[in-house]
Amino acid sequence: MNKILLDGKSLTFEQLYNIAFNDYQIVLDDVAMEKSADARKLLFKLADEGYPVYGLNRGVGWNKDKYVFSEFFDRYNKSLLYTHALGMGDEASIPEVRAMMAVRLNTALCASTGINTDILVMYKEFLNRGIHPVIPRKGSIGNADLATLAHIGLTVIGESKVNYKGHQVDSIDALRAEGLEPMMLGPKDGLSIVSSNAHGAALAAFLVMETERILKLSNLMYCLGMEGLNGVIEPLDAEVNRRRGLAGQMKMAEQCRNYLKSSYLHRPHKDRALQDALSFRSSFAVNGAIDDSLEYLKKQLSIQLNSTDDNPCIISEENRISVSTNFEPMVWVVAIEALNISLSHLSKMIAFRCIKLGDPGFTHLTRFLSPKEGDVLAFATMQKAYTALDAENRALANPSSMDFFAVAGNIEDHATNATLVADKGLQMIENLKYMLGMEAIHCAQAIDLRKQETVVELGVGTQIVYDQIRANIPYYDKDRILSVDIKKAFEIMDSHTLIEKVENALHE
Repeated sequence: MNKILLDGKSLTFEQLYNIAFNDYQIVLDDVAMEKSADARKLLFKLADEGYPVYGLNRGVGWNKDKYVFSEFFDRYNKSLLYTHALGMGDEASIPEVRAMMAVRLNTALCASTGINTDILVMYKEFLNRGIHPVIPRKGSIGNADLATLAHIGLTVIGESKVNYKGHQVDSIDALRAEGLEPMMLGPKDGLSIVSSNAHGAALAAFLVMETERILKLSNLMYCLGMEGLNGVIEPLDAEVNRRRGLAGQMKMAEQCRNYLKSSYLHRPHKDRALQDALSFRSSFAVNGAIDDSLEYLKKQLSIQLNSTDDNPCIISEENRISVSTNFEPMVWVVAIEALNISLSHLSKMIAFRCIKLGDPGFTHLTRFLSPKEGDVLAFATMQKAYTALDAENRALANPSSMDFFAVAGNIEDHATNATLVADKGLQMIENLKYMLGMEAIHCAQAIDLRKQETVVELGVGTQIVYDQIRANIPYYDKDRILSVDIKKAFEIMDSHTLIEKVENALHE
């Protein structure tokens, strides 16, 4: 069975994806657990000495000046979970829940939290045994996902609901079925459970993985569309892009050159334009800008996944505890905002490429790629579908990190809406898969029509894409229900199979 070691410092996006979607098992690093236990001991020492500690013997938020007596630790921490469990709306998917728990588990293993290590073991057992807390998705404003992560804490103490073996049951029943005892909460446990950006970070990690895939799909559709257009591939030249010096642009140009190896576009053609419309000519460069934005997000988010975001911050080696702002996620939330804006440019490029492929003035093919103009309407009204999605993407790309109120008696007067920002990016990705699917339909049709007038050899990568499309969606020879084709095209884009086949072919 596949296992992943969590040590608080080396969790990767791919590992998190495998924990979330492929049910990889969790192993806790012994050294990290020992350090976490040391942090716990320091907490107890400070509590015994009456040292004022936020969330331990003092309240949280506006109640930071209220004393919490040791005999009331369990009751106080339960109350903290009850009052912070504010999730609303649709339930988080099981992969989202698994990712949230794994992120919080890893950041707690940084040993600056002071949480009871038995709770960390319980998180591990939940993940490994398939006990998944029911968490409503809405309610967090970022700067710690208190409102949603509290629902995990409730299940650890045997309250609220979990998804377990295909059914939604009371968490206490799942615990009993697995021979586990509900946790008793001690000093700072409630705050340690809820005060983390694990929800937003989990969604952001999903966005990273999905964007990496969408860039490859976009380049593939762009290259296939170039072959349908009989386009100009000179802008992909390695030396041309090297002189520009933009890392993402050079990377995307190389990827496209690989996809187009052996394509007929490398040969001169009398009907080829001197240069193409920008939606084709600049497509890989726009994708390069997206990739540059993505790299910045990956750098900042990787730090988030492998460092403490707790307040207060325990420094066991120095026998002290300090107020912190480590819960502030703005650096990677703003990076997501930039990525979302760049994805909206991709959305526009897809829409314009599809419009161009349906225009005889650009392709010298038929209007809307009809096999017989006048008799077959073909893809005329599909323009409404992908432009409607583009309008939605434009709205989703609008920044949200600055839309917050001052709360908790005006003490908490900054937030980022991290979960909202990441979730909007994921919604855009879903729309882009539909749009790329519709572009794939256009590309395959354009290639079939062009084959009627010239020899069209496809590239190493684009040939596989074309074959995959035609294996599921036949040539459009007469009008039929297009939503059926769009759904099939989306499924191709949503599957990992297409990219895997292309990359295997290039490797061979």
